Amino acid sequence: MARRGTEAFPNLGAHCDEPDCNQLDFLPFDCDGCGKVFCVAHRTYRDHGCAKAADQGRTVVVCPDCGDAIERLVPGQDEREILAAHAQSRRCDPAKKRKPRCSARRCKEQLTFSNTQHCKGCGRKVCLKHRFPADHDCAASARAAAAARRAGGECGRGAREEGSGGWALPASIQSLKIF
Repeated sequence: MARRGTEAFPNLGAHCDEPDCNQLDFLPFDCDGCGKVFCVAHRTYRDHGCAKAADQGRTVVVCPDCGDAIERLVPGQDEREILAAHAQSRRCDPAKKRKPRCSARRCKEQLTFSNTQHCKGCGRKVCLKHRFPADHDCAASARAAAAARRAGGECGRGAREEGSGGWALPASIQSLKIF
């Protein structure tokens, strides 16, 4: 058991249980394997030679097809055996690993929680680079631009005065006096 603190402050910090160290550490680490207290230099299992370290570690194998993490239940179990059992269990779904991509043409950006934008005009999910309708060829922006061109062309006909080069004011506004 580590000696705790100093004479003046007995509850503050602890001495390292490593025989060669015995350093007073004010933020000591408790080993969950052997139950001893260690300084920052001896906090890992390997650094203080913990005998019970093998019992405490949990290891997993990551499936290359679906990306699931499968816990190794028996220490020393072969990785190929674990992956074969996982594939036979029908929990391996390769479609789960594929992340959605940006729907803009020639963009290969993976869509995640923080970089996904949902377009209100066309309903497509796009990355932040293509969040504006003009950047991802949004059908709604194309319709709006075409309508504006049509409307602008029709409104402009006959509005110019002949020979003056300016725009004609409607008759109701021409009679107003401006101070």
